[in-house]
Amino acid sequence: MGKHATHIVWDWNGTLFHDIDAVIGATNSAFEEIGLAPITLEMYRELYCVPIPRFYERLMGRLPTDAEWLVMDEAFHRHYSEHRLGCGLAEGVDLLLAEWQAAGRSQSILSMFGHDELIPLVRGFGIESRFVLVEGRTGPSGGTKSAQMARHFAALEQVDPQRTVVIGDAVDDAVAARDAGAYAVLYTGGSHSRGSLQAAGVPVVDSLAEAVELAETLVH
Repeated sequence: MGKHATHIVWDWNGTLFHDIDAVIGATNSAFEEIGLAPITLEMYRELYCVPIPRFYERLMGRLPTDAEWLVMDEAFHRHYSEHRLGCGLAEGVDLLLAEWQAAGRSQSILSMFGHDELIPLVRGFGIESRFVLVEGRTGPSGGTKSAQMARHFAALEQVDPQRTVVIGDAVDDAVAARDAGAYAVLYTGGSHSRGSLQAAGVPVVDSLAEAVELAETLVH
């Protein structure tokens, strides 16, 4: 009998939390404040990358100045907090989390969303008890996830990265998983197009149910 995945590290924004419409709305509101034209969902997914200033460079044709970045980052978070109120969990999340937990496996959330805002949001959806650890970002925004993933695994006692699958919506999730020695499955419901996700060299799926199914078979 082969080994099975025993732990899932879930991403939050664009994965468990279906907020891509809020992200586009907030991005365009932030752009408007510094005189940039709005972009479509398709453009966003094609160009999105981290660190975020590099994403803005792709849109502006140059890196934003430090002053511009601060304005855009502040504006994005201000508008996002309004837009996100209309967002809910991705389809089928409640059942997927419950079934994984009922099977005696563990799961956690690692997000680049601010920790102090993340906790009440997860709690508000009534799913906090499904996770052994819920962690958001504690430092400045806009960076990559690898260092945070390493700390996350250090805090997850008795979780083996080699029997863990990271499920997220960004290439950065796959990079962070690889750096930590874990597997990854990427989901097309968030910030990236299928084409840009496929560049990460890990399985790409269109639903979280598929992601969990794959998670069960990935670990060798």
